[in-house]
Amino acid sequence: MALLGFVQIPLTKVKSVRESLREKGLLKNFLKEHPYKMIQNQKIACHPLRNYLDMAYVGNITIGTPPQQFSVVFDTGSADLWVPSVYCKSKACVTHRSFNPSHSSTFRLPGKNFELKYGSGKISGFLGYDTVWIGSLRTMNQVFGLSQLETGEAFEHGVFDGLLGLGFPSLALKGTTPIFDNLKKQGQISEPVFAFYLSTKEEGSAVIFGGVDRSFYKGELKWVPLTKPNYWQIALDRITWRGQIFGCPRGCQAIVDTGTTYLLGPHAEVDKIHSLMNAVPLQEEYLVHCNARDTYPDIIFTINNVDYPVPAHAYIRKVRGQPWGCRSGYRGWAASQTWILGDVFLKVYFTVFDRGQNRIGLARAA
Repeated sequence: MALLGFVQIPLTKVKSVRESLREKGLLKNFLKEHPYKMIQNQKIACHPLRNYLDMAYVGNITIGTPPQQFSVVFDTGSADLWVPSVYCKSKACVTHRSFNPSHSSTFRLPGKNFELKYGSGKISGFLGYDTVWIGSLRTMNQVFGLSQLETGEAFEHGVFDGLLGLGFPSLALKGTTPIFDNLKKQGQISEPVFAFYLSTKEEGSAVIFGGVDRSFYKGELKWVPLTKPNYWQIALDRITWRGQIFGCPRGCQAIVDTGTTYLLGPHAEVDKIHSLMNAVPLQEEYLVHCNARDTYPDIIFTINNVDYPVPAHAYIRKVRGQPWGCRSGYRGWAASQTWILGDVFLKVYFTVFDRGQNRIGLARAA
């Protein structure tokens, strides 16, 4: 893995939409109106794993000439880039930065519309081409979505302006090329890899393009082949608690996803772990006594015959200003047998996404 020519983009841990809604006393009603579920309409480009309620790591990019700055989620579970446009009058757009095509000398309009449906809202607008900068990396004629309509409180209360997808081209809007593929084609990166270091602190997180920075991890990277180069999907051997298998008993699939905060799994298996944790349900969340952060065992994810322990202080999350103060980092989702390894897992393990060899590298985060 080349160490030359990589570019590091700082990420900031921000307050998630869930936290904002909770603080404003709006969470209960929102969860009642928007139960977490997969999208069924396959005629529209859908990203069923996108749960905007919990996205919490954002970084800055610029679009256009002269550059217009946006705060985006770098998301491995989707492949499109979109930001609000000045033509959008939705409340979600008014409260965020928006792109003005008339202020960019390099903007090009192909005349195509787009629509994206998510679990927590819908976005529609038109596609444009322009120069996009991610730190010192530049992509020319990059397609991106300019929203004209954004529905859903999740967009309204989100700290991010838009989203930058780092999934495979098969996830992107038909006929478009994702930004990472253009970075490769245009010779902006020396290796077709990117990596995430997610800090538990507000500052210090980073996404790295074109190589790997050894200062972010301990030991050696363990490589895991992708089972399906569509999502960043791998085989998961089993999940254990105190030696007892409670998840993935016969092996299953897992998706490594920077755009999901939690560890998502089949309802029955997540219910089992919540029972072991003595977790109490409240408004689709699960309360856990904070003392458990110091007493509960690691939960071990075995991947490619290697054990990856996730300690209690990672899977039991503190919530400021709440009486019980701690919540489970697990969520049940759909009827799928697939697990989603979100930020709860990725804060413990530095993760390399290798498009060149269709594999993921994992090492303990420094």
